[in-house]
Amino acid sequence: QVQLVESGGGLVQTGGSLRLSCAASRIIINNKSMGWYRQAPGKQRELVASITNGGGITYADSVKGRFTISRDNAKRTVYLQMNSLKPEDTAVYVCNVETWPKNYWGQGTQVTVSS
Repeated sequence: QVQLVESGGGLVQTGGSLRLSCAASRIIINNKSMGWYRQAPGKQRELVASITNGGGITYADSVKGRFTISRDNAKRTVYLQMNSLKPEDTAVYVCNVETWPKNYWGQGTQVTVSS
């Protein structure tokens, strides 16, 4: 089983920045994409950003221009740089790696933005 280790969450003020990291414990074959989801209380889990094996990048409309996703294949790591954070960004952020035949999920890291 592949373990995804997340780091970088925390508490920041409005307008602050955080960088999330997610490192896979093993080489993952049949990789399709890597990305970040988030879930806030009372809301469904939503895709924040993803990057495909071919390099295609998708962002949620609410984070465009503020968040940047990137990856380092040699380190088996995906990053999410979050700038200009808003209170509505407060959520548990969860790393995801999509493969065939299964998907992998991290344990989640809390991001809290104070107003």
